[in-house]
Amino acid sequence: MSSLDVAAGAVRRDEAVETVLLLAFAGGYIDAYTWIIHGVMANAQTANLIFLWVYATAGDWTRALHFVPSLLAFSFGIVIAAWLRRATGERACTISTLIEILLLIAIGILHNRLPDLAGTLGISCVAAMQTAIFTKVEGGVCNTVMATGNLRQAIESFFLVVSGRAPSGTLRRSGVFAALCAVFGLGAAVGAFATKNIPDLALGIPVVALVIVLLRCEVARQEGGS
Repeated sequence: MSSLDVAAGAVRRDEAVETVLLLAFAGGYIDAYTWIIHGVMANAQTANLIFLWVYATAGDWTRALHFVPSLLAFSFGIVIAAWLRRATGERACTISTLIEILLLIAIGILHNRLPDLAGTLGISCVAAMQTAIFTKVEGGVCNTVMATGNLRQAIESFFLVVSGRAPSGTLRRSGVFAALCAVFGLGAAVGAFATKNIPDLALGIPVVALVIVLLRCEVARQEGGS
C-alpha cells in the first residue's frame, strides 16, 4: 500500500496504526503478566519451546512439561481464529477481540481461584487469536504479540532509506514498525509493574486497550455496511 493510500484513508480500520499499536501494547503486557504469574510466555512460543527442550535434555521433565499447556493452548487459539475467519469473514476481528476481552475479564476475576494451568491456557489462547486475526498494519505484514519480525522490518526499511534506494513511504514504514517494537516494550514494562503491584487488577489494563480496538473494528464494520 502506497503512502497516497494511507493519506487518503484507504487503510482498513483493523490495519490502522492506532489499532495495531493498541494490540502491540496489550501483547507485550500480557507476556509480562504470564511470565511473572505463571512462569511461561503467552505469546513467545519460541521461548517456551526452547525452555521445554532445555529442561527435557537435562532430564527435568517436570519443568519441561510446564511449557506444554501453553503451546497446546496457543495452537488451539490459532484453530479458533482460522475457523472465525472462514465462518464470519470481516467480522472476525470484532468477534475475536470480544472473545479475548471476555477471557481476560474471566481470568482477572478468578485470579485468586484459578490454578496456574487454567490462567496459562486462557491467556495463550487469547494471544494466538490476536496474532492470527490481526496480521497487517497499513497493508504490511506485522505481528502484534512478538517483536522480532517487526524489528527486522524496521531496520530493513531504514537501511533502504539510508542507502537511497527506498520507494515512497519507506521511511514511514520503518517508523511504524519501530513504534510497534517500542510500544510492545512499553506494554511489557507496564505489565510487569502492574502485575507486581496490583496483581488482582492487572488484567484490566489490556482489557481497556482491547475494548478500544473492539469499538474501532465495529465502527469500521458499520461504516462499511452503510
